[in-house]
Amino acid sequence: MLGTAAAMGAPPNIQDLYDPSSKKHLLAGTFPKKANLQQALTDLEQVFLRYGVSVVRPDNVVDCNQIFARDLGFVVDDIFVRSNIIPHREKELAGLTSVLTQIPASKQLVFPKKVHIEGGDVIVHNDYIYVGISTSPDYAKLLTARTNKAAVAALQQAFPHKKVKGFELNKSNTIPHENALHLDCCFQLVGKNFALTCPEGFADREAYNWLVTHFGNDNIFEVSALEMSQMMCNVVSISPTVVVSDTLFTRLNTWLRNRGITVEEVDFSEIGKQGGLFRCVTLPLYRVL
Repeated sequence: MLGTAAAMGAPPNIQDLYDPSSKKHLLAGTFPKKANLQQALTDLEQVFLRYGVSVVRPDNVVDCNQIFARDLGFVVDDIFVRSNIIPHREKELAGLTSVLTQIPASKQLVFPKKVHIEGGDVIVHNDYIYVGISTSPDYAKLLTARTNKAAVAALQQAFPHKKVKGFELNKSNTIPHENALHLDCCFQLVGKNFALTCPEGFADREAYNWLVTHFGNDNIFEVSALEMSQMMCNVVSISPTVVVSDTLFTRLNTWLRNRGITVEEVDFSEIGKQGGLFRCVTLPLYRVL
């Protein structure tokens, strides 16, 4: 599923926004226009189609920003887990209606309401499920805190054959380069054993060091806090050998190509103004690895 801007309506008011990047660009007068957002999504869709990827779009929800489809759910094995997203975004779940009617009820899972979880905080890799969480005392006031510790326990119970590992993320409602909105904003897997990471996104340095040891220094591409805010970790893989990245990420794209990965470049700078990029706008519905 690829997100859409088709029904997003008029430009938002500042009080309607729930991430620091969107607030920054609205105040600066550089908030992205609907037509530019739609064009970027269409350009990405064309890349997917060239590689034989079947693309579906969410059902349109009037006056709703439906660009970041990733957060609505995720797939583990052959189970679709529907997210419990923040109240500000609950309208987006209606966009799943047509897709969910095609998935047997026995293959769908929704956690209890106390389990806060968004798809951008969940990364499935081999035997592991990595989860970005926040346990901050200010959790209730942090609109950027999307997944809580209860999600780790719920995932472990639902998928006991997996190793579920939580990572405390740094959060800020107002400063983009101090905020890891989701785990995939500071950690991303490409190929079969490469990782893109931003150390400043992790509140627990020991947990971050575990990642470095697990994947190995030579297999890790580190980005700065500023590059994290520009969403440099947030590419999307079509296969272990093909990645879609932004045209502006020359340092990253060169690193990937030097490791034998084909990089398809798309200008996604307008999408990035809302605090997400390629992985954020895509919700894979069928897991083959």
